[in-house]
Amino acid sequence: MSETFNNMLDRRLADPERARAFAGELARIRAIDAIVGQLDSAREEEHMSKAELARAAGVEPSAVRRLLSAQTVNPTLSTIAELAAAVGLKLTLTPMTDDERAQITAPMVAEV
Repeated sequence: MSETFNNMLDRRLADPERARAFAGELARIRAIDAIVGQLDSAREEEHMSKAELARAAGVEPSAVRRLLSAQTVNPTLSTIAELAAAVGLKLTLTPMTDDERAQITAPMVAEV
């Protein structure tokens, strides 16, 4: 990223409300990206096509194709849980690292 962009971002994130919104969006994007990547890797390890995964989970093949190949996705937790189960995975929550908590959680809970 350019220095100009970073300076602009720093100025905007000085506002606690903008910092809170940015941190929340960052957490959402990272979580979805990690989950979708793990699902796709597990699908490949199981030697399943996207259509086979869709059938196993009881969802439309087009939904799986969009989920695993689109730049912007926002799947429901229910869909993720069904797809995960179809490839032998379950969803769990894990604690953030100290760095993640500083970058994401702290701005989200800061006083406005």
